Amino acid sequence: MAQPNIVFIMADDLGYADLSCYGRLEYSTPVLDELAAGGVRFLQGYAASAVCSATRTALMTGRYQYRLPVGLEEPLHGGRNIGLPPDHPTLPSLLREAGYATALIGKWHLGSLPDFCPLKSGYQKFWGFRGGAIDYFTHAGMGAEHDLWDGDTPAKASGYMTSLLGDKAVETIGALSSAGKPFLLSLHFSAPHWPWEGPDDEAEAQRLAKIGGPSLIHLDGGTMATYAEMVVAMDRAIGRVLEALKANGVAGNTIVIFTSDNGGERFSNTWPFTGKKTELLEGGLRVPLIIHWPGVAKPGHVSAQTAITMDFTPTLLAAAGAAPHPDYPTDGIDLRAAIEGAAPQPRRLFFRYLRMQQRAYRKGDWKYLRIMGNTFLFDVANDPLERANLKSRHRDVFDEMAAEYEAWEATMLPLDPSAHSHGFSPRFLADHFAAPD
Repeated sequence: MAQPNIVFIMADDLGYADLSCYGRLEYSTPVLDELAAGGVRFLQGYAASAVCSATRTALMTGRYQYRLPVGLEEPLHGGRNIGLPPDHPTLPSLLREAGYATALIGKWHLGSLPDFCPLKSGYQKFWGFRGGAIDYFTHAGMGAEHDLWDGDTPAKASGYMTSLLGDKAVETIGALSSAGKPFLLSLHFSAPHWPWEGPDDEAEAQRLAKIGGPSLIHLDGGTMATYAEMVVAMDRAIGRVLEALKANGVAGNTIVIFTSDNGGERFSNTWPFTGKKTELLEGGLRVPLIIHWPGVAKPGHVSAQTAITMDFTPTLLAAAGAAPHPDYPTDGIDLRAAIEGAAPQPRRLFFRYLRMQQRAYRKGDWKYLRIMGNTFLFDVANDPLERANLKSRHRDVFDEMAAEYEAWEATMLPLDPSAHSHGFSPRFLADHFAAPD
């Protein structure tokens, strides 16, 4: 059978229940709902981190991000010259070795020029932005600098970023489909990450430009209606991408994956979980996950298999007839059996986050959680809101999981208190990092 094409779509800060097929009631996402109806919708999809660049490190490497210094930045900030090492094998570089053409359209956020860029880490084409956020109309980054690129060259384009990314993805599918090779298209949207701007909010973008750039809107902007417009615009753009696959005659041999880089933020719906982005509560980690794989995915299947960002690498490499680099074994699993409809298998997943000294460990339905020295044991299957602390009632389980977490953490790079931690200064972290257990 021919190697399948791959379209990997990642939203930015989309909450678990922000699609109508996951329960959102205030608006509908018909394109993604239809994609789920023709494939598999996962109920226990996890991002590797509660913030963006750390998860993207795990996506690119298929390994826990804590194995690399870039993965300790939460999220990656412009203060230090850290990024994804160009010599590290990645999903796109390994697929290239297997004969694939590769392209990234959208967000990179894994290091800056001249040392780090998508073209140094396996992608043959890049059109998008390098930083953590971009204004949807002016295309300015968090520091008000222009942040739109065609490869390593600054690019100019007029329009709403979500629509532009959809346009460029459609164009790229046409070019890749006619080249006669299987392809990986990574489509990493900025939506619905702040600044909170819908398709008709160009005046808001201009207002922000006058007062210092898009980062200010993180503090004072947005409405529920604007957020809805942002998600619906992304859904429409994805619809045009799926139509392009059909128009180019490759839809029947293309795996399409949709997910988010972390849990939702201000206007997101994370029900039935509590917590949001930057928190290791379920709402900060659980994300939508849809996999549409013609001839393999069981249409309309809803899977309870626990899955995480690192699983995409072994799954997609196996689909392509390739394998992870032997010197960099994956921390994920091949999800094909779950995609075909197999019963879920229990997993062990580990998380940590420098802010508030958060630690988390999912083992079956149990979850060990530690925040600022306070410890918890939850049954997340029966208590998804994480309200009932069972560590006294099940002390044996708690002690065992606490010890297993410490053993796992000893195999990772130590946390770096000087790393960026989503707005907390190194001084604050130094003052609070040694809180008692």
